[in-house]
Amino acid sequence: MDVKEAMKQWKSGQFSPVYVIYGKDRYRMGQFIGALTELLLPRDERELGIVKFDTSETSIEEAVAEADTLPFFASRKLVIIRDQSVLAAAQGKEGKIEHKTERLLAYLQQPCESSVVVFQVMAEKLDERRKVVKLLKEQNALIPFQELQESELQQWTIKRAEEQGRILKKEAAELLLARTGTNMQQLAHEVDKLCLHAGPGGTIDVSEVETLIASTVEEDVFALIDAMATLKVDRALKLYGELLLRKEEPIKIAALIARQLRIMLQIKELAQHQYSPQQMAGQLGLHPYAVKLAAEKARIFSVKSLGGHLDRLAELDYKMKTGKIEKTLGLELFLLSLTA
Repeated sequence: MDVKEAMKQWKSGQFSPVYVIYGKDRYRMGQFIGALTELLLPRDERELGIVKFDTSETSIEEAVAEADTLPFFASRKLVIIRDQSVLAAAQGKEGKIEHKTERLLAYLQQPCESSVVVFQVMAEKLDERRKVVKLLKEQNALIPFQELQESELQQWTIKRAEEQGRILKKEAAELLLARTGTNMQQLAHEVDKLCLHAGPGGTIDVSEVETLIASTVEEDVFALIDAMATLKVDRALKLYGELLLRKEEPIKIAALIARQLRIMLQIKELAQHQYSPQQMAGQLGLHPYAVKLAAEKARIFSVKSLGGHLDRLAELDYKMKTGKIEKTLGLELFLLSLTA
């Protein structure tokens, strides 16, 4: 099952007895539960109609017993079970609570008609070797929430602005993503802020994003590397000066530069082995959008030059930390060396 299919059923008044939501995108998981709550229970029934459990604190048998009990003073019951152990793939440590899943298996065979159970699994994957996960899969109850791709995130921000009666230009959405990152909770907050500034019927373009959304240190470091690599020395030194004015430590800036150069080097090496951007993202543990940005910058450098810059950064880091070179001057000299 996917989200669209579930919502289509809800609008026709049909609700599955059990939903299992899981994945990296916790924001949309929360939105899913919120939308289900809105359609399942009238506002005056929610206080008594919603029951929450956490399998790190409560056994699954207790949660199932609650789901199997008729609701009081509410037409239906929504049982939300936050889980990291019953359905999730191994997280590297055992939970303190022992769960007897036989009771859950029996309930899934004959669920209570007046209850809707939502497992909110705080893990990227489910353990498909477990009987209960296999049964839930057969019942079409699994709904994955993977991170949205760059184009999907752009469309989502534009649509969120449209829902508030504003127009968010595509170029502005791209800059917003670059500055805010891919965390949807933060993106939603920033889109709402831009919409408030634009006013009803307003348009949000690049200038509004530049004015209202602060650039991140990572974004400025990217711009710094780009400026030096394209021989824009004045711009690079200006960006470096601005970072210092914001009280950013030269050692921290050097570490961020090293991180970005290392990512670029890894991307170039993976590209030689015909890895797709999606595969690179998985291999490096990054969002595909971050991989795309790094790949664009990496074109300027060769593998050899990136390796050389990283070696010199390691040497600079040692000198700065041992007092053999003044930190601000040392990093400035390194940045100038990138033009060589």
